[in-house]
Amino acid sequence: MVAAYKEDGIILSTAANLLALDYPAELYTVYILADSFQPETLQQLRQMPVEVIEVVFDKSTKARSLNAAFTRIEREHTIALICDADNMLEKDFLRKIDGEFARGERAVQGKRVAKNLDSSFAILDACSEAIGNHIFRKGSNALGLSSSVIGSGMAFDFAEMRQIMSGIDATGGFDKILQLKVVERGHSIRYLDDGLVFDEKIGNSKAFGDQRKRWVSSQHQYLNRYFLPSIRQLLRGNVNYFNLGILHNLVPPRSFLFVLLPLLVALSFFVHPAVAWVTASGVLLVLFLLSMVMGVPSTLVNKDLWRALLNLPRAVFIMFGTLLHLKKANKTFIHTVHTKTEVSNPVLKNYDKQ
Repeated sequence: MVAAYKEDGIILSTAANLLALDYPAELYTVYILADSFQPETLQQLRQMPVEVIEVVFDKSTKARSLNAAFTRIEREHTIALICDADNMLEKDFLRKIDGEFARGERAVQGKRVAKNLDSSFAILDACSEAIGNHIFRKGSNALGLSSSVIGSGMAFDFAEMRQIMSGIDATGGFDKILQLKVVERGHSIRYLDDGLVFDEKIGNSKAFGDQRKRWVSSQHQYLNRYFLPSIRQLLRGNVNYFNLGILHNLVPPRSFLFVLLPLLVALSFFVHPAVAWVTASGVLLVLFLLSMVMGVPSTLVNKDLWRALLNLPRAVFIMFGTLLHLKKANKTFIHTVHTKTEVSNPVLKNYDKQ
């Protein structure tokens, strides 16, 4: 199920990728949830072996597109795989997902990686997502906890997903509600570390700011909304709910921490110049930096990354600017324009051979 809003420029290439997966064609259906598409694009899509579901809303959101599709899909499926219009999947992705469900999983999150690394902001975005994968998904599973989801490249039991989504009507961050409803039912979300989902990374400061505004807004909104329910779930023994509802939302964006923790070390000399306090602040900073380094794949560590790091102060400044517009972001659908029609990630050179 590909939720797409005004994605005329890339949707045909996305559909072609999904139709070429290494999986029996008669055993899966590609649904394009087309919101505000041009007539010529719709005509071209209908010439492909995909199901086009046109949706129209006064206020477009991904959750509404998915719910509209669930009410109009008559065929019963076993798995619902949710993708974005810019996503491309590695060829055996469906086989890997199928294997996880055959082993009893009810919710699986694929590994989102960069579709492109053609700008400093794209490289920083790719590193940020790699760190998130390492800590909040792979790390959570390693501790016996549920992985968080990322909004795309995620698969669920079809009937259960349809039922859960019917109660969700969020402007942004619908996946944060979705994952809580999944773990509330007693399921754990499995992170598929070898299942690659190629995701377009932002290429300029404006897109970076818009994207982060949406993320920070939903994080703030859902921390307030689910704080008390998370405490109640913890008292009932549901650690997964507490972890996703509070702990994941409490962690400030990593760009903030890159600034705040060094400031904490500097301020510790003036606030309480005791050796123990200064040492503790320094150790905290070092541990944070080590955790970030551990999450960055060695394939991304090259001269392009060092050049991209020069843009980190600018990225941090943009992140702080998003705090001034959180209320507006909670009420407005922020659309990120996508333009990449193929995987052009030089550190994943073997993709075309898969």
